Amino acid sequence: MHMVFENPTIREILDRYKQIWALRHASALMDWDVQTYMPPQGIEHRSIAIAQLSLLSQKFITDPSFIALVEKAEGAELNDYERGVVRVLKREIKYNTKIPPKLLEEITVTTQEATVAWREAREKSNFSLFRPRLEKIIELSRQVAEKLGYEKHPYNALLDLYEEGFTVADADAIFSKLVPSLRSIINRQKMPPHSPLEDVKYERGPAEAMINDILRTMGYDFNRFRVDVSPHPFTIGLGPRDVRITVRYEGIDFKRVLFSAIHEGGHALYELQLDESLAMTPIFDGASMGIHESQSRFWENIVGRSKPFVEAMYPIMKKHLGFLNAYSPSDLYIYFNTVKPSLIRVDADEVTYNMHIAVRYELEKLMLTGEIKVSDLPELWNRKMEEYLGIHPSNDAEGVLQDIHWSQGSIGYFPTYTLGNLVAAMVGHFAGKLLDEVAELKFDGLKAWLREKIHRYGATYDPKTLLKKSFGESYNPDYLINYLSRKYL
Repeated sequence: MHMVFENPTIREILDRYKQIWALRHASALMDWDVQTYMPPQGIEHRSIAIAQLSLLSQKFITDPSFIALVEKAEGAELNDYERGVVRVLKREIKYNTKIPPKLLEEITVTTQEATVAWREAREKSNFSLFRPRLEKIIELSRQVAEKLGYEKHPYNALLDLYEEGFTVADADAIFSKLVPSLRSIINRQKMPPHSPLEDVKYERGPAEAMINDILRTMGYDFNRFRVDVSPHPFTIGLGPRDVRITVRYEGIDFKRVLFSAIHEGGHALYELQLDESLAMTPIFDGASMGIHESQSRFWENIVGRSKPFVEAMYPIMKKHLGFLNAYSPSDLYIYFNTVKPSLIRVDADEVTYNMHIAVRYELEKLMLTGEIKVSDLPELWNRKMEEYLGIHPSNDAEGVLQDIHWSQGSIGYFPTYTLGNLVAAMVGHFAGKLLDEVAELKFDGLKAWLREKIHRYGATYDPKTLLKKSFGESYNPDYLINYLSRKYL
């Protein structure tokens, strides 16, 4: 066992944890295959196999002798890494022992049915087809909150599942400052709402060559990393030397595929720079959803949409995409940074994006306490979009039905997107002069700094502790407001 783990009880825990790790490793690989290469009809047996692996994993986590070991370790003299192992395992044990198998099964069945119902409802743009399923999901989410226990607000129990230690009080403080500031920036910003490049078509072959070229220039080692294609871009870390991302080629508006590659590359870099001595342990993982998202948004927005990056990468882009000969680096910069309030969250620019999250956060919170009914959602959604972005969805598909998250039961997940943007701006601020090196296509200094400040610790510290340790403060919206004001005003 690695030198960072010296306590004998911890070493025994990690020895037994290897079985859980192996099951999850297999499950992750199966899941990656589902999204990329599996023939569509393979899904029936694959989903049974994945479900069985997760049941086995739960059985190991809730084994009384394993729980007793974790409790024994808790009372011992431990270093930071060992305390991290205990903290992460206690969270897993709590969830798996407090949520009865019957409730877990009901959530799984309901969300699988809900995802199918959501797809149909979205295609037909008819919320009433999805409503009964969402009502059931909200009811099950309330049960989860009650079983886990919470202080002050049931939503705290769910927020904590995605972002450890994050509360309604934290979120309210962030959004009450962010929303008015963003509204002011949106009204006063100077970027055009459209670029002619949005309508230019491209071929997949040259675009793929461009993306690989850019990722190699940024220092990605294709012996430990690969890029594939899937309907929804994602990143999966299978180990310290096997991290994979996917993108999708739509054939028009090439910035979408470019920035999804840089975004997923940011997630991948985090996984690739975790300290290898933590491999196969519970803390070989990102600190939280929000911290992970901060790494992808940092590379996508703070670096990727910056003038120095655009100017330095321009020759590479032009080499692969011949049509760029008709455009200058400053045309490209404008194209990458157009701003317009839009209905669809995933297409939103960095100025308007967090407004979409504020809408979802407020509605989730009110649904959970029963202050609003699920049947009120479409109307309330449209009213909020009007209030925050000055636009009105013309139907349910471009309004309340646009995201898949609710059908998957992910209540409490959306705020981590805004935390990602907040922390990305903090990281950009503290990186300081290292960002200047991007102009010469030098990325090593920045990557080494990120490894030192965030990546190497994995999940040793909870997110608030990690931020305080590395930057001296927790989530602070001022950095994002200042960054957007400087760039767009």
